[in-house]
Amino acid sequence: MRPELLFPLQQAATDSGSAFGTIGDWAVSVMNFLGAAGVGLLVLLENLFPPIPSEVILPLAGFSAASSDGTFTWVEALIWATAGSVVGAYCLYGLGAWLGHARTVKLLSYLPLVDLDEIDATIRWFNRHGYWTVFFGRMIPIFRSLISLPAGVERMSWWRFGLFTLAGSLIWNTIFVYGGYLLGDNWHILEDAAGWLQYAVIALVLLAVLVFVIYKVRKIRRQRGAADTDAVDGDPS
Repeated sequence: MRPELLFPLQQAATDSGSAFGTIGDWAVSVMNFLGAAGVGLLVLLENLFPPIPSEVILPLAGFSAASSDGTFTWVEALIWATAGSVVGAYCLYGLGAWLGHARTVKLLSYLPLVDLDEIDATIRWFNRHGYWTVFFGRMIPIFRSLISLPAGVERMSWWRFGLFTLAGSLIWNTIFVYGGYLLGDNWHILEDAAGWLQYAVIALVLLAVLVFVIYKVRKIRRQRGAADTDAVDGDPS
């Protein structure tokens, strides 16, 4: 990409009213310097450091490809972005494999209100539905990166993990890269939509945590009530 494209990209981000900030400016500089390969590098880093927003990087890459002065096409941006997604996912897969099953279960057992039988049940569910969880997880904000960790912990088939990661990432990246290409200066519409999706995911997670805590507190109270009843019934006085 030629240097003169740097300002139009930054200006487009500023005009969108998005919280572009330092990370966004840095992302633009990387794409300006490395071209389509920079998109792949940024997406790889986004997998490892979620604060780097793919919802900004990908539409901006599409917008850049739509520019008459662009030096890479939206297809090239998509290919590099998907390659970055897969490589980043394998990095986290490796971290999960390094942690291993036993160590991960031990760490999770320290969480409050979490029982070992519940951890085992979750692991069994993941082992049954893991591949599809990876596929759909690659299209869900927040979980896009995290889903690679349990796959590594449970030593999911590495080539199947890569295949489902590739498929899910390709869908997600196509929506945002090609969407940014079609929308042009209005690329920020995709960022806004992804932001609302992320808020929805956060709300669902918080709701699930609240329901879990309520369930566990009631369960503990029932157990304590049953224990007190048994103690009273067993009192010889």
